[in-house]
Amino acid sequence: MSLTFDSEGEFIAIEVRLSGPAGYLAADFSLDTGATRSLVSQALALRLGYDLAEATSFSRFITGSDIATAPIINFTRVEALDQEHRNFPVVCHNLPSGTPVDGVLGPDFFRGQKLTIDFRAGLVTLE
Repeated sequence: MSLTFDSEGEFIAIEVRLSGPAGYLAADFSLDTGATRSLVSQALALRLGYDLAEATSFSRFITGSDIATAPIINFTRVEALDQEHRNFPVVCHNLPSGTPVDGVLGPDFFRGQKLTIDFRAGLVTLE
């Protein structure tokens, strides 16, 4: 699967389809190979019907200005770039105000696959 992107833009937007107890929706995520793991906004997790108070595991991580702790929720299904993961653990954390995406697609989503980001051609390829 290949996807074009604006190589002069501030981030690489990836459409991600998510499933939860309340249904299914599509959202824009930022591809972030420097992230520790994938992350979704708490508001989106709540819209999908997840109860963050029921989380049994948590992630502690460094943000641009703080050390944060956030719940990890196993999402029923996460799909992007023609790949699908079921029961996929995602960190649920509030994103900064004005952020143009609903989450971050991190390296955990791509493990075991070949991800190529070609900035000259503005092309992301996942094999």
